[in-house]
Amino acid sequence: MKSEMDSMYANQVWTLVDPPQGIVPIGNKWIFKRKMGSDGKVETYKARLVAKGYKQREGIDYEETIWQMDVKTAFLNGHLQEELYMDQPEGFISKTESHKVCKLQRSIYGLKQASRSWNLRFDEAIKSFDFSQN
Repeated sequence: MKSEMDSMYANQVWTLVDPPQGIVPIGNKWIFKRKMGSDGKVETYKARLVAKGYKQREGIDYEETIWQMDVKTAFLNGHLQEELYMDQPEGFISKTESHKVCKLQRSIYGLKQASRSWNLRFDEAIKSFDFSQN
């Protein structure tokens, strides 16, 4: 969990803000996995923080989505075009600012538009090297 949160902080995924009037932040949850070695023993434990994207409303919290592929921390590089708020993650709630919510600056796993926002950022980066789509 600490490693996942370190990635979130390093990528400046959110800023803590007072919740705007009338805004209900989306929730989040921790997903835990064990990576097994070829000998069948646990090699590593993995924790991923994901947004409860099923609570998002089309046209309000997101506009467009695409199919996804998996690249480690790829979604944390996507910039959000929408204004979106999330509860602070369980186990990492600020002791001094517990009443605040996370204003998402970047995509997070579980958001409906996460794949799309990462794809737009990736496309922009590739084109900056004069590559073109075929």
